[in-house]
Amino acid sequence: MTSGLQPRMAEALRLTRAGRLVEAAALLKSGLTGAPDASAPVPPTDLKPAKRSAAPRLPSARSGHAAPQRTKGSASFGEHNYQGAAGQLGYWLYSPADAKAGMPVVVMLHGCTQSPEDFALGTGMNRLADEFGFLVIYPGQTRSANAQKCWNWFRPGDQQRDGGEPALIAGITREVISRLGADASRVFVAGLSAGGAAAAIMAAAYPDLYAAAGVHSGLACGSARDLPSALGAMRSGGGHGPAARPGARFVPVITFHGDSDSTVHEINSREIVAAASQAAGGHPTTRIEKGRSAAGRSYTRALTVDSAGRTLIEQWTVHGLAHAWSGGDRSGSYTDPNGPDASREMVRFFLEQAGARASA
Repeated sequence: MTSGLQPRMAEALRLTRAGRLVEAAALLKSGLTGAPDASAPVPPTDLKPAKRSAAPRLPSARSGHAAPQRTKGSASFGEHNYQGAAGQLGYWLYSPADAKAGMPVVVMLHGCTQSPEDFALGTGMNRLADEFGFLVIYPGQTRSANAQKCWNWFRPGDQQRDGGEPALIAGITREVISRLGADASRVFVAGLSAGGAAAAIMAAAYPDLYAAAGVHSGLACGSARDLPSALGAMRSGGGHGPAARPGARFVPVITFHGDSDSTVHEINSREIVAAASQAAGGHPTTRIEKGRSAAGRSYTRALTVDSAGRTLIEQWTVHGLAHAWSGGDRSGSYTDPNGPDASREMVRFFLEQAGARASA
């Protein structure tokens, strides 16, 4: 057994004991076939989205085809299928061993070519769900909707409320809240690359549903309206996008972006922050902090706070990071384990926002 495989075997054993069999199998497979290259960019988008047809029906606990993997007192991670007015879409749901009513929910939107299982491995979000006590939803894009499984963030029909992909993702979110009795006031959305752009869209389209958003290596809502503008936005930004609807609740946002990202330029993070600052209104102030991860990668963190000292926006610029999830696990694709832990920082930001709302 090689020195690289031995830690994977130990981690796979821990996952198996926790009832997380799919993650354990994927981890062992990645160890035997070679871990993905962390520097390889996530393909930005197919830019030729296929017409959405009915998604293949995935096994689900409700249909009786395949129950989530759970034993008494263990966690579960299994496939489900949502069907609503906008169509149907499969998703994976992670529920910690001590799951109970009233837990927060984090919705995770994967990048191009990724799958829910792969994204769960790379971000380590399920481990944080065990630690902090929340549910995790991983909607899964289909090849019938996009050949590279990208969320179609650049299409007007997929940038609006009650239609297209946003309606499907919101429908999945509401279904889980209702079925498991989750806390509807502590629901958050995050994503990588095309998934990050989709997370920005969800926050803009459903400010009543999502309490905060995390955008990693993504783009602002409305930064593109067609194929040529999508390519342009990825290279040099696309502007702030549409203004927030009058009276809409402000959605706090945390962004992560590498300043060496050649797939989606870091200017897009600045545009997300600019749009959020405009939506926040008032007279917020920004302070700059600099730091270094345990692995030695430096970063700059800009915090925008209101007059009461509450953090509204966090912008993390990770120096030397390419198009990959900062601090991610190499067992998943498109990760860079050397950076600050984006998953942990997003969860911390989300729960702080929920606490601030409760105290207010």
